[in-house]
Amino acid sequence: MSGVCREVITLQLGHYSNFVGTHWWNLQDASLSYDPESPLAEIQSDAVFREGQTLGGQVTYTPRLISMDLKGSLRTLRQEGNLYDPGAGSSAVPWEGSVAMHRQSPPQKNSFLEDLEKLDKGEILAEAAFCSASQLRRTGAVSVDAFNSQLARLQKNYRLEGSVAVWSDFLRIHLHPRTVTVIHQFNHDGEAHRLEAFGQGESVLQGAPLDELEDKLHFFVEECDYLQGFQVLCDLADGFAGLGSKVTELLQDSYGGRGILTWGLAPVGHRDSSPVRDLYHLLNCALGSAHMAAHSSLFCPLTLRGGLGRRPAPPPQFPLLTYDPALWYHSSSVLALALDALTVPYRLRNNGAPMWQVADSLAVSGRKVVAAYGAVPFPMMPGGSLPDALSACSDALPWKPLSACPEGGDGRCYGQWATLRGFEGQELISRPSPGIKPQTPLHTLHSGEDVLAAYVSSFYPSAPLALQLVSSPSKLTPPFPQIFSPSLDAQGFLRSLAPPPGAPSPPISSVPVLTSLQSGPALHPWLSELHRSASAFDIRRLAPSFLSQGPEMADYQEALEDLRLLARCYRDDSSGAMRSSSEEEDDD
Repeated sequence: MSGVCREVITLQLGHYSNFVGTHWWNLQDASLSYDPESPLAEIQSDAVFREGQTLGGQVTYTPRLISMDLKGSLRTLRQEGNLYDPGAGSSAVPWEGSVAMHRQSPPQKNSFLEDLEKLDKGEILAEAAFCSASQLRRTGAVSVDAFNSQLARLQKNYRLEGSVAVWSDFLRIHLHPRTVTVIHQFNHDGEAHRLEAFGQGESVLQGAPLDELEDKLHFFVEECDYLQGFQVLCDLADGFAGLGSKVTELLQDSYGGRGILTWGLAPVGHRDSSPVRDLYHLLNCALGSAHMAAHSSLFCPLTLRGGLGRRPAPPPQFPLLTYDPALWYHSSSVLALALDALTVPYRLRNNGAPMWQVADSLAVSGRKVVAAYGAVPFPMMPGGSLPDALSACSDALPWKPLSACPEGGDGRCYGQWATLRGFEGQELISRPSPGIKPQTPLHTLHSGEDVLAAYVSSFYPSAPLALQLVSSPSKLTPPFPQIFSPSLDAQGFLRSLAPPPGAPSPPISSVPVLTSLQSGPALHPWLSELHRSASAFDIRRLAPSFLSQGPEMADYQEALEDLRLLARCYRDDSSGAMRSSSEEEDDD
């Protein structure tokens, strides 16, 4: 089915998931292309975007997306969006009772949103650097490809670190009126009515909210010709873990023949953290992982935390990034860059792999939890070759953990899917002069796929491996944060010469990224530790309120048992190595 568009419906559940999702959609918008000869056309944008029309006949291009968040989380964003006039065609009914006036100042927009509003009003040219490609599609002002070629010259550098409070503060694109759902019984800010516990999230999806979700799902599903499945981004550490468990169960029951790829998101830290809330976060992660893994084709935690327990290790250090892990605006951008590559296989225009194939290649023998790793960005020299870049990493793999799960280091892996995105302008193979001896065995190979496969297999000799190589990089447009090392040039490649001290760094317009999805024995200690931490105390004594709105104690214990059994699926005794007594006890 090469060239056939297999549609994907995205669900974003929770505030941090919407942070990651907003960056991800901004990246997709920056890479939109309608020229089949363009390198950007490798990605099938119509897989995740939909075309529609306003009541006035204006063409729109919006994400095929359902987003759920709490009361007070939108700030300046209207729930129904700005593409349609919700009052158009309706007749006003006069009110004859008394009227009380309450004046409230609207939230202040940052500089990026102010410029975006001027663009919509026609006060500034559509060619301005902050204009989105989908807006150009909607207005027809200039071709998207022409706009993208101008972007590097026109890029306006926004510094929003101090002004981003919610995800809509850096949203570039318009959303469909059916996209956003606000859960009004819980507040985004403040101490009262917070969605903190798994059972609270489960209780949300009933009655009117359930009907609303089903209506939105039917709307997006019915307009698809070849729906391949759903990608679900769900907060893992708060009450949205319970909501996500119910949503994935609904998807499994209603659309069981489709792929369900669930990404469990967790920030490095939370505001107003406390020992009790840290305990809640641990329990939500444990229950959410067990339930969403059971209801999904594949489940992958995504986080820059060093672990999901109460005392995690420090976040991973990326050599070419200068990001602040505690800042949601930064950490979510790193995860979005990785997710842009991780989701490439089922978004390719040609020679891609549908969701079910990705899941089936990794979720073998009940192992539906996978771990993600990423080199963000992947270090490449301009004008160099893939063998040169990989041979420079011969001692250790260049990627870092993105699932709080360190690699095992023993070369054992049940399955792996590696994706390299962004080698545009680079040679995939070495082309030495006649008579020159190849530097490494990688320099003797005759295709980029062979080069990458040989490199990964040198660390995982017997693991099944699937590969995707995509020429076009992840395109960065404002307001993506400039979190990159000064040693990178504007295209995200390593500079041949170090910049002078104090020299300003050029705005980075694109980056290459290398990612890996893995199923292997490394997940056994990770899942076992999550189970052990959640089972180590008496919840009825230390956190009785956690169960006040569900689940029942029997259901809670059953979920922990499911997590323990899930961990056992990843136990590998083939090496004959002695296991620790704590591992033995946990498996009993």
